[in-house]
Order: sequence, then structure tokens, then C-alpha cells
Amino acid sequence: MGDLQAADRQVLAAVLVGGARGAVVEADNLDVLAALPDGSVGLVYADPPFATGRRRRLATIRLGAGEQVRPGFTGADEPFEIVSDFAYEDAVPLDEHLAALELRLREIHRVLAPDGSVYVHVDWRTVHHVRLLLDRVFGADQFLNEIVWAYDFGGRARDRWPRKHDSILWYAKGDTWVFNRDEIDRLPYLSPWLAGPEKAARGKLPTDVWWMTIIAPGSRERTGYPTQKPVRLLTRIVAASSRPGDLVLDPYAGSGTTGVAAHRLGRRWLLVDRNPDAVAIARLRMAEETG
Repeated sequence: MGDLQAADRQVLAAVLVGGARGAVVEADNLDVLAALPDGSVGLVYADPPFATGRRRRLATIRLGAGEQVRPGFTGADEPFEIVSDFAYEDAVPLDEHLAALELRLREIHRVLAPDGSVYVHVDWRTVHHVRLLLDRVFGADQFLNEIVWAYDFGGRARDRWPRKHDSILWYAKGDTWVFNRDEIDRLPYLSPWLAGPEKAARGKLPTDVWWMTIIAPGSRERTGYPTQKPVRLLTRIVAASSRPGDLVLDPYAGSGTTGVAAHRLGRRWLLVDRNPDAVAIARLRMAEETG
């Protein structure tokens, strides 16, 4: 199992046989993937770095205490203190980023069950490169959807259309795949009187454009991790593309949102990250989630 510690090997074995509901592993995800048997994973959600060329950072503050001050909404200075400050490097050159990602995608393809699938979360910088990479690893015919996650939040560029969406590329391993249509959260019809009472009451299925806000700065869900995704986003993916009891893998786990969604939906979960700060957040979060 490569450079994995003995404790990591034990916890992986426990999750694989169902002796543990899930685990958070601090390691290189390539080592963890190499340790997993063929066909052992039902669903992979991968949110790799976006190759932004800079350090990603997020500081969380608490107002009303501390020695630092900032202008308040009334104009008076307001004291604050920094309660968390997390960061990770995202400055790998694009060619190196894609080469590393290809190694991991080939392992993901191997560990997926015959009807398993992968969702790869990217943005405008890499989406076209990563789609070609996925075509090469999984086959162009295995492409199912490009999901557009649209969020109207944050600052707006003045010299171009504001970039307010990410892309999530969904590929199946084989000719059949899991899609639990009846388990997906539904949306209200824009014109319910045209749909009829029965359809209006049930709501409509989402399309491949998902309008969901990012996590608000004051939300109780926020952990302080720079690229944390909403639980609602991962809940839709896990509910649609895995079965109860399946193993759901997130090889770039960050704050652990995939684990939260998987646990709530009765799936096993395996979260992997090599950033100690991310692992600490995910372990605390999952401990609170699982009791």
C-alpha cells in the first residue's frame, strides 16, 4: 500500500468490508487509490485544485472581540479576531496538474464498480482540458453530462461577463450506471398552473444547470475551508448516483462535505486529503456528524 501508514491500511480495510461507515485519511490520494481493490467504489466525486496559479486562503473572523479593528456598518470601528486561517497551494503549472490528474483518473477508473461513475468538479480554467483527459481515460462515449453549477454571489468583473459557475463532468465506467431518478430533490415549476396540480405538487427534476448559492459567510455550515462546497450540492450527486451501502470516495476531500452527504444518505465514505488543515477540519466535522 505504498507510503500508507499501518493505521491507514487498517481503517481502509475496515471501510471496505463494512466494519466502519467511513474514514478520513491524510495521505497522497494516489497511494490510497493504489491500495483499493478493483471495482470496490460505487461513486467518486473529485474536486481537484483548479490550477489558479496562486495560494488559496480563507480567514474566518469573529466580531465583537479581539485586538484588531475594521470599519463597522455604522462607520465606527468594530473589534474582531481571526478564529481560523486556512490555505493551500494551487500554483502547479497546468501541464503538471493535468499529468498528475491523469494518473489519479486512471486509478479511479480501475477502482470504480462496473456501474460506478465519477463526477469531476472543475472551473473555466481547466474544464476543456479535463474533459479531453476524461475522454482519453474513460472513453468519449462514457460522457453523461456537463453539469453547470451556477451561483450568483460575490464580486463582478467590470470588463467581461462575470464568471459565476463551475462545471461538473459526469462519466460512467461502463454501459450501465446508477441514476436514482426518484431520489433526486425536485424543484418548483415556474408556471405551476401549466403543469397541473399533481405535477406541481411533486415538482420537476433539475436539468444540467443547477442554481445553488455558495455557502454564505455567516452560515453555520461554513467551516472556514477556502473551497468548501454546499452539502446540498453533494447530496444531489450522492443521492442520484449511488445506492445505500455503496462506498463513496472523495480523493480531494477538503472540508469533508462529501462525507457529510454520504453519511446522511446511508452510504459508506472515504475522504482523502494530504493537507493537514483539511484533514483536521474533515475529521472534526465527521465526528460531529456521526456522533
